[in-house]
Amino acid sequence: MPRPLDVITMGRIGVDLYPLQTGVPLPRVESFGKFLGGSATNVAVAAARLGRSAAVITRTGQDPFGEYCHQALREFGVDDRWVRPVPAYPTPVTFCEIFPPDDFPLYFYRWPKAPDLEIHADELDLDAITVSRVFWTTGTGLSAEPSRTATLHALEARARRGVTVLDLDWRPMFWPHGDAEAARPRYRDALALATVAVGNLAECEVATGRSEPADCAKALLDAGAELAVVKRGPHGVLAVHRDGTEAEIPPHPVEVVNGLGAGDAFGGALCHGLLAGWDLKRVLRYANAAGALVASRLACSAAMPTPDEVEALLAS
Repeated sequence: MPRPLDVITMGRIGVDLYPLQTGVPLPRVESFGKFLGGSATNVAVAAARLGRSAAVITRTGQDPFGEYCHQALREFGVDDRWVRPVPAYPTPVTFCEIFPPDDFPLYFYRWPKAPDLEIHADELDLDAITVSRVFWTTGTGLSAEPSRTATLHALEARARRGVTVLDLDWRPMFWPHGDAEAARPRYRDALALATVAVGNLAECEVATGRSEPADCAKALLDAGAELAVVKRGPHGVLAVHRDGTEAEIPPHPVEVVNGLGAGDAFGGALCHGLLAGWDLKRVLRYANAAGALVASRLACSAAMPTPDEVEALLAS
């Protein structure tokens, strides 16, 4: 039997077209950089950069941008065997504006439908999903069919083995009418099958109806997670385990260039630290540092740090 993968993620993929001019509104931008994107894809890249074997389950269009996604995944060392084309839909493209330190509007082009929402349950390699050391799913995967059923089917087959993550990943534009109340039961279904829940305060409020960090963490544990990780942006991160272990870590100060992708770097590093068996505070410090490094750089996937870079920032 092949050795189980360290990390399998399932969710978005696409092409990020980011301005090469900082502080310039999109209508006035003259040049862009092209990068691999999508939250689940970025998490897989982040884990691979930290030395973990990683793969992503997703779908692209059958077009040149889809070919680029395969090429970029291979260059980053991410297994692309479960990345397949959907001829009916184009590979998504995402633009952003960059106004440091805290304003990075995103413009998603995922019409008429994103291929990564066309993952079908009967296409899944459940054996690989079941034995992987980490399985990472996202809230966006719950936003439409057939991806919703496929995501829940994979989680059910996984049966809470190992580290089974739900990244809350709330993007209202991906849900019908952006309705958080309608989305909450979908999150509840997935949280009952996950062992780790990760999200920022806004995402936690959508999933739980709570708005205070400690209340959010408790609600995520009550919903089924064993570890709740609440990202608080400039106020750091709070994590609470069902066994009573708790850690609250301040952010790592850096000069922010582009805050997009920092959360995905955090996610890949979280997987890395949990697999290493580190204590919760060490895991969070490491993940915070990984996220800070990406925030100090322009790109997302191409900016994911190596272990040496994370350790150097922590040492500084």
